[in-house]
Amino acid sequence: MAATDPSLRTKTQRPGHDYVRGGMRFAAEVTAWVCTPWALWSHSIPLAIGAVLLLIVLPAVFSTPGDRPGGDAPVAVPGIVTILLVVLQLVAAAASAWALWGTWIATTVTVLCLVVPFTELPRWRALLSAPRDQAERPARR
Repeated sequence: MAATDPSLRTKTQRPGHDYVRGGMRFAAEVTAWVCTPWALWSHSIPLAIGAVLLLIVLPAVFSTPGDRPGGDAPVAVPGIVTILLVVLQLVAAAASAWALWGTWIATTVTVLCLVVPFTELPRWRALLSAPRDQAERPARR
């Protein structure tokens, strides 16, 4: 009887959007956002600013419809684009950690960046299996 009570139903989350998976992904993203411009600043200030724009603005503007719990981005893209943007963040975080910090911290960041794709697999499968017309529809205004 209690199992059929609608007030007892729990909210279902989309794949890959729980606190652990999202937290690990977010930790790697923040590392990329901070470390990449920091590592590039001494070489080229415009390149460092461009890295910030690339790493923060692209995922904010482009996303797969239905992937974000908070709402869709202005420009809808297929799931593979969202996956590639995450991979770009991971590569930037690991590379910039090695350019900036000592072995222990860089190794820790690299391990995090190698673990994240495995934690992201359910989300990536959902992104790749999204209906093609959903991924190509224009974003809501």
